[in-house]
Amino acid sequence: MDKKLERILPRVQKPARYTGGEYNQIMKDREAVDLRVAFCFPDTYEIGMSNLGMSILYHTMNSLDYVWCERVFAPWGDMYEEMKKAEIPLYALESGDSLDRFDALAFSIGYEMAYTTVLDMMDMAGLPLHSADREALLPIVFAGGSAAVNAEPMADFIDLFVIGEGEEMDNELLALLRQAKREGWSKRDFLKRAAGIGGVYVPSLYEVSYNEDGTVQSIQARDGAPEKVTKRVIVDLDNAPYPTNPIVPSTEVVHDRVNLELFRGCVRGCRFCQAGYIYRPIRAKKPDTLVKQGIEALKNTGHEDVTLLSLSTSDYRPLTQLCDGLLDYCESRSIGLSLPSLRADNFSMDIMEKLQKVRKSGLTFAVEGGSQRLRDAINKNVTEEELLHTCAIAFAGGWNTVKLYYMLGLPTETDEDIVGIADMAAQILHCWRENAKNKNRGVKITVSTSCFIPKPHSPFQWEPQISREEYLRRVNLLRSSINARNVVYNWHDADTSIVEAVLSRGDRRLGPVLEEVWRKGGRLEAWSDYFSFDTWMAALENAGLDADFYAARERSVDEVLPWDMIDVGVRKAHLVKEREKCYSSTLSPDCRHQCAACGALKLMNGGRCDG
Repeated sequence: MDKKLERILPRVQKPARYTGGEYNQIMKDREAVDLRVAFCFPDTYEIGMSNLGMSILYHTMNSLDYVWCERVFAPWGDMYEEMKKAEIPLYALESGDSLDRFDALAFSIGYEMAYTTVLDMMDMAGLPLHSADREALLPIVFAGGSAAVNAEPMADFIDLFVIGEGEEMDNELLALLRQAKREGWSKRDFLKRAAGIGGVYVPSLYEVSYNEDGTVQSIQARDGAPEKVTKRVIVDLDNAPYPTNPIVPSTEVVHDRVNLELFRGCVRGCRFCQAGYIYRPIRAKKPDTLVKQGIEALKNTGHEDVTLLSLSTSDYRPLTQLCDGLLDYCESRSIGLSLPSLRADNFSMDIMEKLQKVRKSGLTFAVEGGSQRLRDAINKNVTEEELLHTCAIAFAGGWNTVKLYYMLGLPTETDEDIVGIADMAAQILHCWRENAKNKNRGVKITVSTSCFIPKPHSPFQWEPQISREEYLRRVNLLRSSINARNVVYNWHDADTSIVEAVLSRGDRRLGPVLEEVWRKGGRLEAWSDYFSFDTWMAALENAGLDADFYAARERSVDEVLPWDMIDVGVRKAHLVKEREKCYSSTLSPDCRHQCAACGALKLMNGGRCDG
């Protein structure tokens, strides 16, 4: 360990975040590999080490014998200041080497509020921020993750983006980079060749022009780049990489457990949900595969919990079979199973009792809308009767904690819908009084709301976001409507949601805004400790831009959108149709009952959608 690092670690919180040396980390001989990749997660160690996607891709890239992929996380404020004072550059955990010794920096960006942290990590690595100022081939800077489906705000800074699932794409890209390094290609030649890999978007190969009103006029591909970059998907998840020997963190992380991904995609089609559209089509693992992977991962890590993950886990058809297979191993070893993604319309007490034999947790339901009319408008196929029936079963089974999640500001929402949230909480409290197994323990009902954010590639991508003042008015209306002592109300602040909406639907003119916010200290802005709304508004004003133009403006369906060069598989005509259904509160059937012909099947190369 570097002597300067040794001196500062005793002065920071959780020094184990910064030392590496964890069980199951991958070590290679730096002299025996052709490429070194710094896999950068623009958040803290605790968040990044809980991310299943990062774990999968870390092992996928390291499966190449000529690549050594190492992890890099953003330091918390105390460590950041100590590193600056000691002039310690950002370094990788496995080797401790500074990032100037690496051939590629790969960023995983799942959240727009991480953008300034990406800039900060590049600066800590000693790199020029702008792609155009990094003239040499190496190091190449690329990024992926769900935020990449609109990469435009970061177009000035990132050399290329990988769109979709990276298990195959990342390795194809690294093979090309190895060739480029060996043969002495220029950076420009490499980027033009990389654009020929399916799912790779190179911003510098696209020219964007604007109308006088600030909207996008046209997007022109150049130098042989494709007009549309189509996301990549893994067709066969059973044979896809999955690390059964993941790194065991040296300090407590957010999700300290084995994570099993049951399937990708979602059958539901909620109209506000970007993830439900960008992760289509639906592909599931077989239960036998999952049981084997879960048991191997438990043996290799010593974890005491397994979580079953997907966008809607209770929609996994062979869930009972999977739980039985895992419990045969877990129950006698006091290993807990949890299922975080529940739906009130297919809640199974039998499954919940199986999952909670070791540890009983609370119930969480994402209801989203406060009335049946609004839930139909957003295509949330959950009824009040189903939710109350589920709660009655759970309360009779001994549960006494329920969390309910809603959005405020959804298209067509009225004050009556907001008051309906309070009414639902009161009905659940009454349901507990009628059905609780043990009333002496009391009940806790938590209602949480967030501000609706219109997201690219969803049916609501054209919708306006409500203003900060209107959101707070609706929050106060709900607060005043909740009277029961057993009901707790939490709400997400509007300021972060407004900035997130600006970045979600932004174009590449936001580059100077990001840079100014970063230069004024912006980093780790997913954390309230660091976020400054005033700094963002000032940076937008200085750039001659308006937050409302991006966040609060309704778009015409004929408008050219900044992300129109990205094809996630779902046809725009399908999104328009779903948006129209919202205004008549018309439901669409889920994928298991009727294929919506959304277009995502074209990504399967003859494979089968598991909807």
